[in-house]
Amino acid sequence: MTQQGVLIVLSGPSGTGKGTICKQLLRSYPNLHYSVSATTRAPREGEIDGVNYWFVSKDDFMMMVESDELLEWAEVYGNFYGTPRRYVQQQLDSGKDVVLEIDIQGAMQIKSKFPQGVFIYIIPPSLDELANRIYRRGTDSPDSIRQRLSCASSELAYACQYHYVVVNDSVEAAVKKIEAILTAEKCKVDRNSDLIDTVCQCGTTE
Repeated sequence: MTQQGVLIVLSGPSGTGKGTICKQLLRSYPNLHYSVSATTRAPREGEIDGVNYWFVSKDDFMMMVESDELLEWAEVYGNFYGTPRRYVQQQLDSGKDVVLEIDIQGAMQIKSKFPQGVFIYIIPPSLDELANRIYRRGTDSPDSIRQRLSCASSELAYACQYHYVVVNDSVEAAVKKIEAILTAEKCKVDRNSDLIDTVCQCGTTE
């Protein structure tokens, strides 16, 4: 009997290390798969359809929106991005776990359509440490950094909308916590009703 996979949704302020955590999770957890998003932007050199993104036309994308085929979607700089429901469901039905690294707005869309998902909010040890991490990246101007930190303060208020909060004091420790969450989720009674029924139907042997 194949147990249904678990959908994990990771969110958190910019600079908390969500992407690094996600990559390490995928390396260390072989049954975990990253959800491939659909987009209307043109493929970049080296990108493969169905691997990096599902590349679709704007008309096809809007048809997906109208037919409720997306768990979430958004427009970014004139292009549309979204998470195809069918792809995610196929992975889960085959027993594979799926992880999504996504912003708060997208996560809340998914939560309304797929409440059985596991929603994890990644936070830094402190805002000072978050500022240090963003400065060390060296990719943002001082004004951009101030804006990111201001957004981080307001975004932290959304943590109460998630099931779990994980402090990214180190990537290794954060990954272990998420792996523990996934293990615990797989042991929940409501995810094992078929297994319980099977055991009960088998009866006892003498």
